[in-house]
Amino acid sequence: MAVKIRLKRVGKKKQPYYRVVVADIRSPRDGRFIEEIGTYNPHTQPSTFKVDAERVKYWLGTGAQPTETVRKLLHYNNVLEASAGTADESAKEAKVAVEAPVAEAKFVEEEAETVADEKE
Repeated sequence: MAVKIRLKRVGKKKQPYYRVVVADIRSPRDGRFIEEIGTYNPHTQPSTFKVDAERVKYWLGTGAQPTETVRKLLHYNNVLEASAGTADESAKEAKVAVEAPVAEAKFVEEEAETVADEKE
């Protein structure tokens, strides 16, 4: 069963209040969930985000994936470390690692051409 840590919208019309829940990805946004682990109120100044960090780490350890919004909130509130990357971030790092040798090879070719032009 694929599990996500996501926001469940509650509250009145035009006054959203969210609960941070762990839910099966097939469940609707405001539907069935496995566990409620926190709350998020965007209307307070500053926004209020309360979450049980121990339960978040437990669920992440079992393979639950946070949604983009929840991931940003967890990073902003120092619940997740910056090193806890996702597949997207690791793919970007791999792309940079591949581009670096290519750029170096181009530099070597240009340098060889410059040296050859100087000899003529």
